[in-house]
This record gives sequence, C-alpha cells and structure tokens, in this order.
Amino acid sequence: MKMVTVIIQPKRLDSVREGLSEIGVTGITATEVKGFGRQKGHTELYRGAEYVVEFLPKVKLEIAITDEQVERVIESIIVCCKVNGGSIGDGKIFVSSLEQVIRIRTGETGPDAV
Repeated sequence: MKMVTVIIQPKRLDSVREGLSEIGVTGITATEVKGFGRQKGHTELYRGAEYVVEFLPKVKLEIAITDEQVERVIESIIVCCKVNGGSIGDGKIFVSSLEQVIRIRTGETGPDAV
C-alpha cells in the first residue's frame, strides 16, 4: 500500500478530484496549506504599498491506495495539474509506503481497508 501526498494549486483541486474518481480512487483528504518552492512568493500592491507574499496558498492531498494504483494515480494527477506544458508552481507528488491501514468501522485491515 502507498500514501500519495500531493501539493497543488487550489484551482486544480476539482480537476484532480474528478480525474482520480474516473480511475477508481474512492477517498482523498484535502487540506488548505501555505508554502513556497521555486516560486519564492511574489510582490503585491495594496492601497499603494508593496508587500511580499512569501507563503502562497496551496492544497495538500493525501491519498491511500494499493500498489497497483500508483502509476495510474500519478499519471492522472500530472495530466490534471500540468498546465501549458508545465510551469513553476504546478506542484509536487510524494509517494511513501504504508505499513498498515485499519478501517475503524469494520476492523478491516490492509488493502481491504483502503
């Protein structure tokens, strides 16, 4: 089993959710977060004064999946998030192993709980 953690732009959330639903992913956890990478923030003008926005709004998705789903999930996320051939700020995907998953309601474990 794998845990896929994705950091994306908030405007891409709906397309990623739809894309993952189409390939059979049944559960996603989404969290609003702030951060920066190579973008390093940006400068904005408010009431005539400039200020630096160092942390940009992002969405963090956590998706628990079976080993067999990993490649399709990654491919779907890339298709949904890569805009105009790709640009800085499109996001990051992290894949890590899950040792154990337990569904609290039924007591199912392992891939059955995903």
